[in-house]
Amino acid sequence: MSRRIMLNGTSYFGQGAIQEIVNEIKNRHFKKVLVTSTPDLFEFKVATKVTDLLDATGIAYDVYDNIKPNPTIENVTSGVAACKAAGADVIVAVGGGSAIDTSKAIATIVTNPEFSDVRSLEGVAPTKHPCLPIIAVSTTSGTAAEVTINYVITDEANKKKMVCVDPKDIPVVAIVDSDLMMGMPKGLCASTGMDALTHAIEGYITKGAWELSDMVELRAIELIAGSLYDSVQGDPKARETMALAQYIAGMGFSNVGLGIVHSMAHPLGAFYDTPHGVANALLLPYVMEYNAESPAKPKYKAIAKAMGVQGTENMTDEEGVTAAVEAVRKLSLSINIPQKLHEINVKEEDLKDLSVAAFNDVCTGGNPRETNSDEILEIYKKAF
Repeated sequence: MSRRIMLNGTSYFGQGAIQEIVNEIKNRHFKKVLVTSTPDLFEFKVATKVTDLLDATGIAYDVYDNIKPNPTIENVTSGVAACKAAGADVIVAVGGGSAIDTSKAIATIVTNPEFSDVRSLEGVAPTKHPCLPIIAVSTTSGTAAEVTINYVITDEANKKKMVCVDPKDIPVVAIVDSDLMMGMPKGLCASTGMDALTHAIEGYITKGAWELSDMVELRAIELIAGSLYDSVQGDPKARETMALAQYIAGMGFSNVGLGIVHSMAHPLGAFYDTPHGVANALLLPYVMEYNAESPAKPKYKAIAKAMGVQGTENMTDEEGVTAAVEAVRKLSLSINIPQKLHEINVKEEDLKDLSVAAFNDVCTGGNPRETNSDEILEIYKKAF
């Protein structure tokens, strides 16, 4: 059985890494840039750190920032129009999953116009051409969108988050510069950090996991467990560690898949516009308990050890499950993540519809335990 690993051609890490954007644009002979971001990142002078570089070096660019936190089909279609109007031959995407995911869809449609109906990109789309080159500049410590072949777009009309998977959409360059992450408020830092932990844990126990992905996901769990609390408090070193950790988690899950934490989180975003990181963080311990009854059960002791739990070598598998779930829940509580769905305004009468949507989500196929919509409904009820 062959296994595939896909990563960026080039990635830069560390404080000041955004300086490399200019060299990459010039060395690759790009002529016109479309800078994609969100309005708040311009308002808080984060995206302007990139446009200032372009201004200082005379690189031509246009800006597109009509992107919501849970990006929509309309955000993509208007972005395609903006990209064409600009005559851009490269996109510099500045942000977290919202900006980078939107950019992947824009860039894919620009070079594959037969997929101009954004809904046609859902699942594994049979695109023929690589997307327009993307330089992805991460500003949050969670989504790892800069290193993945996945993106998520909200179909508001159908209350659905479309998970799109395409090896041709991976950014050609990733910039992971913790300087851009220092302005994150505590809540965003907490939720995106737990998003990264969810990626690492789901990537570690998913059906597609293997030795290489296990190696990176365990290291990501270890780094996140040791730095997320301090990162939320604003510690610069911890934020730099989290920036690296979330990328490492993305290296794994992008290539092996996820599970029903994400399947269940996606409908919350579609129904209520719940921030993705919050949804994942809240659901993670409940789904970990559910997935303990699967072939992945022996792996929970390794998760607990990576989370900093002592004495795991003497634990039974059952004790390892308890230790891992408790460690995740303890970390979540320490950074004020909501613990129940009713706290984030989920409606009990919607749980049935949410469970059906979750079961039909593309991430469900990677879950280590076979499931159905009724069992997912019971998890939602427990979390409610």
